[in-house]
Amino acid sequence: MIARVWRGRTPADKADAYASFLERTGLSDYRATPGNRGVLALQRIEGDSAEFVLISFWDSFEAIKGFAGADVEKAHYYPEDDSFLLEKERKVAHYRVFSDGLGGVKA
Repeated sequence: MIARVWRGRTPADKADAYASFLERTGLSDYRATPGNRGVLALQRIEGDSAEFVLISFWDSFEAIKGFAGADVEKAHYYPEDDSFLLEKERKVAHYRVFSDGLGGVKA
C-alpha cells in the first residue's frame, strides 16, 4: 500500500470553509477512484493560519494515476484552491505503508 501526503495552508478564518471544500472535491474524488483505500484529513490551527495534511492510501502507483494523472509526484489542485490557499506546493510525497497500526485502513 502507498500513502500519498499533501499539505496546504489557509488563513485560519477560512479553515472551516476549506475543510468543507475538501470534502466536496479532493476527498470525494479520492474515494471515488478505484484503488483508493481511504484518506486521513488532518487540520491544525496555529496563529493566523490553518495547516491541512491529507494522507490518502492507495493500492499502487497505477491507482494513484487514476486520481493524479501520469505525473504522480505533481500536486493536484482545483481552480477554487486559489481563493483559499496561502501557497501551493508543487509536489506531494509518497511512502510505502509497512504497518498501519490501526487494524487496516478502510475506505
